Amino acid sequence: MQIIYEGKTLNIDKGIRVNDLFKDEIEDSNNEIIACKFNNEVKGLGFKIPSDGTIELIDITDKDGMRVYQRGLIYVVAKAFRDIYPDALLTVNYQLYHSMLCEVDNIDLTDEMIKNVDKRVKEIIESNLPIERKVMTKEEAKVFYEKEKTLKGKLQLDLKEKENVTLYYCEDYYNYFYGVMPISTGYIKKYEISKYHDGFLIRYPSRKNPDELRKFIECPKLLETLDEYEDVHKALNVNTLYKLNEIIKNGKIKDYILLDEALHEKKIAKIADIISNNKNKKVVLIAGPSSSGKTTFAKRLELELRLNGLKTKTISVDNYFVEREETPRDENGEYDFESIDAIDTSLLNNDLLKLLKGEEIETPIFNFHRGTKEYKGNKMKLEEDEVLIMEGIHCLNDKLTFLIPKEQKFKIYISALTVLNIDYYNRISTTDTRLIRRIVRDNQFRGYNALHTLEMWPSVNRGETKNIFAYQEEADVMFNSSLIYELSVLKDYAMPLLEKIGPEIPEFSEAKRIYTMLSYFKSIPSELVPMNSLLREFIGGSIFEEEI
Repeated sequence: MQIIYEGKTLNIDKGIRVNDLFKDEIEDSNNEIIACKFNNEVKGLGFKIPSDGTIELIDITDKDGMRVYQRGLIYVVAKAFRDIYPDALLTVNYQLYHSMLCEVDNIDLTDEMIKNVDKRVKEIIESNLPIERKVMTKEEAKVFYEKEKTLKGKLQLDLKEKENVTLYYCEDYYNYFYGVMPISTGYIKKYEISKYHDGFLIRYPSRKNPDELRKFIECPKLLETLDEYEDVHKALNVNTLYKLNEIIKNGKIKDYILLDEALHEKKIAKIADIISNNKNKKVVLIAGPSSSGKTTFAKRLELELRLNGLKTKTISVDNYFVEREETPRDENGEYDFESIDAIDTSLLNNDLLKLLKGEEIETPIFNFHRGTKEYKGNKMKLEEDEVLIMEGIHCLNDKLTFLIPKEQKFKIYISALTVLNIDYYNRISTTDTRLIRRIVRDNQFRGYNALHTLEMWPSVNRGETKNIFAYQEEADVMFNSSLIYELSVLKDYAMPLLEKIGPEIPEFSEAKRIYTMLSYFKSIPSELVPMNSLLREFIGGSIFEEEI
């Protein structure tokens, strides 16, 4: 056979393993190579090459490589817990700053327990034990699950697209993990386990600095928001995909949709009450990453404020860009419209101060074609019973509103903070939820295909990390816009778009990863989604659609 590696054609024997073929390259690499891509699909290093194709080696500075590393680390920690505390019910809860927060549901953790587990983790890593992928037919799997009385990977049985059931074994320990794993425990190098919150942190390095662990940054407001939503869904007994699918199968999903939407309504009403009860709060600032549902949230907040006797006016930060020739440029010499220095903050603050004093202003309209502000007689005045709402990526950064007194500002951070897990060990990334939302919205309302969205997504993430996530703890309140049922609705929109991306395209691996994850969800018809739901911002049919 022939394969292409780094632009060169290599003649190889059919069925050779990637780690055998590239033994020297793997050993000599500056960064640890942990997986590969065959025809743009992520595979383990033990993958047997079946045909002609293109091979790329992946190290842990690659996003797919770091995912493999994280899975392997969680697997090793889970095995260590099983080895020492076999009755412990471990759950991987949230991703925090370069770490996973885990809990043990049936045991009160102590520092001594964490110390014992850490010692066992080190032993497992130093032993460099093989992690083997074992495949069963569904008939074999049914016998296995009946015998073992376990739910690990059992949701694979209901997946029509999947012919077999896969589990990963290390010695006598087995578990299901969604995605490629390291081929042995020795690939885990940098990590730290420490007691934290109601559980413990599994810390791992960043892609940029894979040889060191960054100092952990506390996110108390984010953690409180995640806990609030997880507690509700635990009480409803719908915190895993397996349980959600069972609810859908049993025809009981309508009640859960209404409960989830009621949770949103209750939270928005509470935020409106806080604003209304503090007469000094005159400027409401809303920020959040892409596809958080900011527009619908702002409309629903306005309604709640009106019920409390407050009217609202909105001002668009997008109309306050600096003149095109004054726009800063990024490292590639391109205009950096996401930089806060691209905003005419002096003009914006002077206008805001006038509004807060009860004066009338003329607001600009930015002509993006000409790259200049224009004035067309748009007057604005803020009355006593009115508050001003502003939404934008920099709204949590005080540099945007540097002249406005802190006591007059109320900052809201909104994001889709997913609390649903595939199972107790496989979490669903908040970033993936937002990406799926955006794929659907871009196609529904902007005419973009899934490939365009996937190509733009890394750039979007970089901007969010720099301009939004860095300021999220500055918020007065956080709103979690995720809905426990949403991916079951979005799947029927997103999957047909994703399957159009073929293996010849670099984004194929990402498209297939998301497509496969969505395939585990049982569908919910969009007709069941209420017309005022934040989810309607992405699938259409919102009662606010003309305004959106």
